[in-house]
Amino acid sequence: MSRTSRASRGSRASRALRVGIIGAGFGGMALAVKLQARTDADFTLFEQSEGFGGTWFDNRYPGCEVDIPSHAYSFSFSKKDWPRTHATQPELLAYAEEIVDRFGLRPHIRLNTRVESVTWNEVSATYTLETTTGERHEFDFVVSAVGLLNVPRMPDWPGLDEFEGVMFHTSRWEPQHDLTGKRVAVVGTGSTAAQVVPAVAPLSGELRVFQREPGWVEPKSEREYTPRERWFYRTVPLAQRIHRAYLFSVANRRFKANDVQSAKQREMRAKCEAFIKDSVNDPETAAALTPDYPWGCKRPIVASTYYPAFNRPNVQLVPHEVARVTRDGVVDSTGTAHPVDVLILSTGFKPQVFLASLRVTGAGGRDLRETWKERASAYLGITVPGFPNFFILYGPNTNGGTSIIAQLERQAEVVVRAVRRIERSSRRTVDTDAAAESRWVRWIDRQLATHASAMNAGCHNYYTVAGGANVTQWPRTHLVYLLITKLFGTVGLRFR
Repeated sequence: MSRTSRASRGSRASRALRVGIIGAGFGGMALAVKLQARTDADFTLFEQSEGFGGTWFDNRYPGCEVDIPSHAYSFSFSKKDWPRTHATQPELLAYAEEIVDRFGLRPHIRLNTRVESVTWNEVSATYTLETTTGERHEFDFVVSAVGLLNVPRMPDWPGLDEFEGVMFHTSRWEPQHDLTGKRVAVVGTGSTAAQVVPAVAPLSGELRVFQREPGWVEPKSEREYTPRERWFYRTVPLAQRIHRAYLFSVANRRFKANDVQSAKQREMRAKCEAFIKDSVNDPETAAALTPDYPWGCKRPIVASTYYPAFNRPNVQLVPHEVARVTRDGVVDSTGTAHPVDVLILSTGFKPQVFLASLRVTGAGGRDLRETWKERASAYLGITVPGFPNFFILYGPNTNGGTSIIAQLERQAEVVVRAVRRIERSSRRTVDTDAAAESRWVRWIDRQLATHASAMNAGCHNYYTVAGGANVTQWPRTHLVYLLITKLFGTVGLRFR
């Protein structure tokens, strides 16, 4: 259907609705593509970086790649001839470029433009979006697609400012530094460190890996697709879709391990323990790498090369926290000093602090940060009462569900349905029913109560806030989220 014919069916045909999208990562791109296909809206994407791709533009550390299979970690609407089972960062960045060009998004994207605030105007029923350079733009809808893992967690160790060597966070990698022969310390043992450690180990003179607590690691089994496989997925109708569906079904079965009493939990722990036994030569190191909490308590790590790195003579596991930093090294929690030339911080992000870089003012001057002072929450993870015409992609309790790209597509579809409904009616705003959001949060908490990531599971994770609420994780499979967003995506919304 043409743009003109669609518009003629609505009562707001005098002008197209304007949608401001903050972030040109995969969430922002998914929304832009779906808005373009199903609405008449004019949209603009504001991206603070100098390129698009979100986390895959910002993170460029050695070994960086996704730990979800490529055919699942991609858009359902854009088939891709993936060369490997798991895409590398350069491949994902190239994929983002392909999406932008294939769907003509480039003219809609404003790079190097950081949005500072969005403010609701009751009279005009619009948002004023302001950038850090003082530019002001007016939109009927604003959608935050800033992502979850974009604010680095910087440690507050005593003496950190006095360190005279090279220091940087993995998400702000400084490639100009030659690590050859250097005494390198990697602090952290999460998914990023599991990729960085084997990548920098061959270069380093000495590599020490500081571990507060171990994580469950399972083999990734990554490999290149054979020419025959690539031909099959590229040319046989539905082949890639069927494989994608298979990957989601495997992930759904794996998800059952989050029940700490389940046979699947025991199976996953046994698999990971066998991986340690088969991969790590030194018994003491193997013991230190073995967690004592349930699988799924913190984000499971999928990495084939992490454990074997500890068999190298120049790599040492330090199973202790960093207590303080000196001019030429670090001191661990036992008081042992470690001389260091390069300090690499793989200390993660602040996912619990949603929209930390953005000030959002809603109806009646309501401030989103104040609303979320004790806990971030949103209906379906997408909308918040008192903030009309404002949507969030990758919001509270939406992380997980097999592939975040699939989750983002479902959220984008909810936004598109709301925009279409406004387009085709005399209504001007859509807000969230407070009772619907409260019911949603209670349901989320009930689902998470028996989840392996619960507070009493015995690990440190990035899921919870000070009060104990898990504000980041989706507690079920992607299939459940798909059904809920399809059936109830706009049920809790009020159009006026």
